[in-house]
Amino acid sequence: MKSHLSVAIEAALKAGTAILKVYDTDFNVEIKGDKSPLALADNQANDVINSLLRTTGIPNISEENKQLPFSDRKDWNRCWIVDPLDGTKEFLKRNGEFTVNIALIEKGVPVLGVIYVPVSKTLYFTADSHTSKKIVLTSQDSPIDNILEQAEEILPQPINGIVKIVGSRSHLNDDTARFISEIEKESKVEIVSMGSSLKFCMVAEGLAHIYPRYAPTMEWDTAAGDAICRAVGLQVVDQATGAALKYNKPNLLNNYFRVGTS
Repeated sequence: MKSHLSVAIEAALKAGTAILKVYDTDFNVEIKGDKSPLALADNQANDVINSLLRTTGIPNISEENKQLPFSDRKDWNRCWIVDPLDGTKEFLKRNGEFTVNIALIEKGVPVLGVIYVPVSKTLYFTADSHTSKKIVLTSQDSPIDNILEQAEEILPQPINGIVKIVGSRSHLNDDTARFISEIEKESKVEIVSMGSSLKFCMVAEGLAHIYPRYAPTMEWDTAAGDAICRAVGLQVVDQATGAALKYNKPNLLNNYFRVGTS
């Protein structure tokens, strides 16, 4: 598993470099279609990731790849699930809260996750099945062995008076508002905002306690964050089934879910 983790980290860092080459230009957000800065960053990052993950011999489901029908995927025991640039709005707003997401799935379960934030050079990853780590790099060219050695373990934190929920007061849909209202009957609530898959990381490292997602997501939006959260003992629960989210499903659209301790 360490070799796969090393490849995934290398792919995420190199994809981050490709994204920043576009992000750091004075681009015009009005440009649409395949020539838009967002599309260029997405595609270039995807090409980098594809080339490196291909060396593992494991098939890859990426947001930017042509999606294969389930009849072609159903017998895959392992696969990568990738979002080369998660956080479209964050990229266009230039707030830095976009990520590269790479996860390894085994029999529907995310067992390895890497989330990289190119602007801040912050890297989250699953060190093993029960540990996730974080490191802020001085360079995107940092040797992988140094990263693995120097990264520090992250842990969720217990609720101590105030329940911190990842969301947005100004953009809550009805389902999320109802969920928060129920908690407010028993506890004081603080809403904390964050873009992209960093919502998972906030709960995993104890900056928030719950992440309710009552809005559509695809498997590539969640797989890496799900792996990181599961490794620190958090539950990522499908609100339709009451069970953990599953991956490489016939339909790659997720049900609503909630991240937390229970």
